[in-house]
Amino acid sequence: MACRMMWCAIAVAVTACVSRTDAPADWMAGLDDSRGLAELSIPGTHDTGALLEPYAGIAKTQDLTIAEQLDAGVRYFDVRCRHFQDGFLIFHGPIDQDQTFAQVLATMYAFLDAHPDEALIVSIQEESMPYQVTRSFEATFANYVAGAPDRWAMADTLPTLGAVRGKLVLLRRFAATAAPLGLDATAWPDNNPGFSIHNAASLRIQDAYMVSDDDAKWAAITGLLDEARAGDADTLYLDYTSGYQMIDGLPNIPSVSDSINPRLDALLADPANLRARLGVLVMDHVTAARVQAVIATNDP
Repeated sequence: MACRMMWCAIAVAVTACVSRTDAPADWMAGLDDSRGLAELSIPGTHDTGALLEPYAGIAKTQDLTIAEQLDAGVRYFDVRCRHFQDGFLIFHGPIDQDQTFAQVLATMYAFLDAHPDEALIVSIQEESMPYQVTRSFEATFANYVAGAPDRWAMADTLPTLGAVRGKLVLLRRFAATAAPLGLDATAWPDNNPGFSIHNAASLRIQDAYMVSDDDAKWAAITGLLDEARAGDADTLYLDYTSGYQMIDGLPNIPSVSDSINPRLDALLADPANLRARLGVLVMDHVTAARVQAVIATNDP
C-alpha cells in the first residue's frame, strides 16, 4: 500500500510539473534561472494594444487582447502611450485604442500574480501628441511605477531570467534624466532594416516598417534571424516582423502581415529551426499557434 501511494505521489508530481512547464502561460517556469533573457526565443507583439481602427487595415495590429496574449505566451510587449492630462492612454499613431496604461498594468500585474515564474519585457514609448500635461513623460511614468515599484526591473543591463521572474523588464524608448531607468533604447532610429545600440546593454534591432516590397522586408527579418542564431549570447535581438504598405494613400497593415505571417509559420515549422535561437520576434496579428511555435524553439 505504501509503495502504491509513493508511485501515485510521483505521478501527481510529474503531471503537475509537465502542466506547469508545458502550458503556454507558464513556459518560462521550466527554464533555468541562469538563462539570460537575451539567450531565449521570445514571442512579442508590435503595437501590443492596437485592436481598434476607424478604417480597415490602417491601425489594428493585433486580434488578441493583452490578457489573451499573456495566456498564449507572449513575453515582449510594445506599449505606445499618449501623454494625456498627466496620464497615459494607449494609442497607435493618432488613433485612440480605448485603453489606459493603468488597465494594461493591472492586466500584467494580475498575470504575474498567477504566474510568478514568468518575466515580461515591456517596451514603452511616447505616441501621438501630448495634451494638457504639466510634467514630463518620464515624470508621469515614474508616478505609475511608484504605485508598485517592486513589480519593475529597472536595471540598464540585460538580466538573467532568475533575476526578473515575476517582474516587468523596462525597455525604454523615451528620454529620461534618472539613471538607470531600464534598458536604454532611446537611440532607436526610425524605419531601419538593421542597427545596433550599445550602452550598458547591447541591442541589435530590425524595424523596417515602411514596406514597399514584402520580399525585401522578409529578407530583413531573416537576416536578423541568421544573426541571432550565431550571435553573442549577451546581445538582445529584436526582430520586428511588422510593417505596412501605402495603398490608396493610406497605410495598410494586412498587406504586410498577410504576406509575412505565413512565411513565419513555414520557417518555424522547418526542422532546421527546431532549436534555433530567434531572439525576440515582434509580430503583427499574432496567433496562439505562432506564439507556441516560437516558444518551442527554446532548449529546456
